[in-house]
Amino acid sequence: MNRPLEGIKIVEVAMWAFVPACGGILSDMGADVIKIEPPTGDPLRGLQIGGMATSNHGFDLSWENYNRGKRSITLDLKQPEGVAVLYKLLADADVFLTNLLPAARQKMRIDVEDIRTQFPSIIYALGSGLGRQGPEAAKGGYDSITFWARGGVASSITPEDEEFPYGQPGAAFGDCASAAMLAGGVAAALAQRAMTGKASVVDVSLLGASMWLLQRGITQATIDNVARLPRPRRDEVSNPLVNTYRTSDGRHVALCMLQGQRYWAGFCEAAGADDLAADPRFTTAALRAKNITACTAALDSLFAGKTLSSWRGILARQEGQWDAVQHVGELKDDGQVLANHYLQPVEHGDGRRLDMVSVPMQFDGTALPSRPAPALGADSEAILTSLGYDEQGIIDLKIAGVVF
Repeated sequence: MNRPLEGIKIVEVAMWAFVPACGGILSDMGADVIKIEPPTGDPLRGLQIGGMATSNHGFDLSWENYNRGKRSITLDLKQPEGVAVLYKLLADADVFLTNLLPAARQKMRIDVEDIRTQFPSIIYALGSGLGRQGPEAAKGGYDSITFWARGGVASSITPEDEEFPYGQPGAAFGDCASAAMLAGGVAAALAQRAMTGKASVVDVSLLGASMWLLQRGITQATIDNVARLPRPRRDEVSNPLVNTYRTSDGRHVALCMLQGQRYWAGFCEAAGADDLAADPRFTTAALRAKNITACTAALDSLFAGKTLSSWRGILARQEGQWDAVQHVGELKDDGQVLANHYLQPVEHGDGRRLDMVSVPMQFDGTALPSRPAPALGADSEAILTSLGYDEQGIIDLKIAGVVF
């Protein structure tokens, strides 16, 4: 199939998850992403995250997910000869993608000014913790502390009476959200360069990404001059049809019927709850809001009387919006996931297959297939040969410890 970024060459000098995940998205879109790793490899390789096994069934899951489809070359960029190889790679590259801190970039001569002076038509894409400007621009960051904690997400989802803020729902949660934003910025910069000839410096930070996701709440807190917005209890919301309810088998149903008055009668009819429909405390949206504690309790009792399977059938008979609260392991069997190929098999050519989530962007109704992530330095010799190094030149680089 034709991928939208076929013919685009991207050189990546990045580690961990945020920026590499961006490279993985661009790779799935068709770009040739060459990942430069230090001799010891990206430290994400083999990393134990949150009690989850680093390798399952022979797969390093974090590595495979965020580095899908790339080519890997090992280079010691602390040596001038390593930087010289990098510059050869950049000679015909479209994008330079990095998340190294300013001090490291300056020491290696791969900072913005270094690269743009040598290659004025290249797009310099930078993922940072806290942005390029300001007193902490040189400070690093991780999604758990910068995106999740400092960016206000943890506080926003944690009830005030909890002793500790809630943690992220999964590994690299903030990294993946930020990566998608950076990939979008790279795509926009490629379009701008194609139309105007201008090559941009694209910067997305973990802090900026978290603020974008919380923009409505941040605007509210700013105009109200408060530190945090209140999190009403389930029985304090204004609309009982925008809430989550527990079923008899311990599952949950999420309702999002924003036009409560429009859907109330139909919901009650489908649920066989004529008593609720006729209850004078609940006949209008204003009355339901006034008597929200009682209304929520009544709905709690109603939902607790039937299983999730039963409620699926009941709610399908009315017009209001709803869905079941699913577990991550259930998504592989979700009919919409299957129909849209949101989960795809990635064949590794040795009889092993890993089912991976496809990038969320689809083109012409087709999901973009993924490819395996590379072994450390798997493409070093092939890449060096393409740059004009002969066998002896490659041996010399290996002897010097530039390539491993």
